[in-house]
Amino acid sequence: MTSSNPRPAEQPALTRHAPETKAVTGRGAAPAAGPGLERELDDMRAAFTAFREVNDERLSEIEQRGSADVLTGEKLARIEAEIDRQQQRLDALALKAARPPREAEAAGTGNRTRESAATGEHRGAFLAYMRKGQEEGLRSLEQKALSIGSDPDGGYLVPEETEAGILRRMTAVSPIRAIAGSRQVSASVFKKPFSISGPQSGWVAETAARPETGSPTLAELAFPTMELYAMPAATASLLDDAAVDVDAWIAEEVELAFAEQEGAAFVAGNGVNRPRGFLDYPRVVESAWSWGNVGTLPTGVDAGFPASDPGDVLIDLVYALKAGYRQNARFVMNRRTQGVLRKMKDGEGNYLWQPPASLGAPATLMSFPVTEAEDMPDIAAGAPAIAFGDFRRGYLVVDRAGVRILRDPYSAKPYVLFYTTKRVGGGMQDFDAIKLLVFAA
Repeated sequence: MTSSNPRPAEQPALTRHAPETKAVTGRGAAPAAGPGLERELDDMRAAFTAFREVNDERLSEIEQRGSADVLTGEKLARIEAEIDRQQQRLDALALKAARPPREAEAAGTGNRTRESAATGEHRGAFLAYMRKGQEEGLRSLEQKALSIGSDPDGGYLVPEETEAGILRRMTAVSPIRAIAGSRQVSASVFKKPFSISGPQSGWVAETAARPETGSPTLAELAFPTMELYAMPAATASLLDDAAVDVDAWIAEEVELAFAEQEGAAFVAGNGVNRPRGFLDYPRVVESAWSWGNVGTLPTGVDAGFPASDPGDVLIDLVYALKAGYRQNARFVMNRRTQGVLRKMKDGEGNYLWQPPASLGAPATLMSFPVTEAEDMPDIAAGAPAIAFGDFRRGYLVVDRAGVRILRDPYSAKPYVLFYTTKRVGGGMQDFDAIKLLVFAA
């Protein structure tokens, strides 16, 4: 498959800039690559080289005989599966490298000596509650702080560094949280005013009267936070083991449970007892776009790309986004959709999809980063399987400060359950920043 309208490498409208990451809580620079990580990157590059060779062979067979050899198709499928496995291993290694060191590893750094007295007191009381169920210390601390729900039935707040560790891990695991805007609030609902028409202005001479401008059209966006919970279990022997870092254990146990639920909600949540996903908002064709709707472009073919020049619809999708949003834009799709795009070429025979260039870097499509979100729909009739836009400006994740834990040693003896809750919301904050490619005629 080829595109007759390739995007030249020097085309200024698609010049790429380093994506802005300063707004992401707890995210730093990409981890350094060790020998094992370099080997995985080399394996990924080798697999993609083999993929190109076999796919070129398949295309040549189709051109010469009208169909590809079955063995060639099977070989290509095996290589694609290997590329997917390599990407998963790279993601896992990057996540492991990005995690903060455990307490035992950081013991010699002097971190504990830099803790404030209040922080150290809270952490000591929290560990006593987690290990032994001794709640007197936490109850006293939270009553002093006038904390709501500090009784045993409501659970207790985890220390601030533990909460920060949970959010940092979830940012690395949850695909949409990692690319969306974020805000931490203390109330149950975050309200944000937005000017739909933009600020009113005009030109005027130096000494002329300043006529009154029209009033801007304002809208208020509300982001309610919903309760998300996980319930990890531990044995008494694990809790009695002094070598076990309880803070890190809790963060590791809840990160995947929270991230899986968040990932589904941020994509397609209906806003009822969960965040509202960007696919749940009304969708209109881009030519008729208006505030409050998400703009869409059809592929022109139900459940697929056009037979000729399929890459052209991706170019149309890129240019449906205003230039100001394209600077930090990215594609979002699931792994199966990415597998389809991996076979596409431009008019010069170059593959549109390219593997990661370094550890922690994403794969790219037409020079734009690709984020894998498995909750995105597969390619099907009418499905919005590909999203493109500046998600930092388009979608907002709202976290209410505080993660609570309720210790339950009775419900599942001999295990101790830890009912862990946090409140999180999400929704569109700029409807012009994200566009969808819909597989429809």
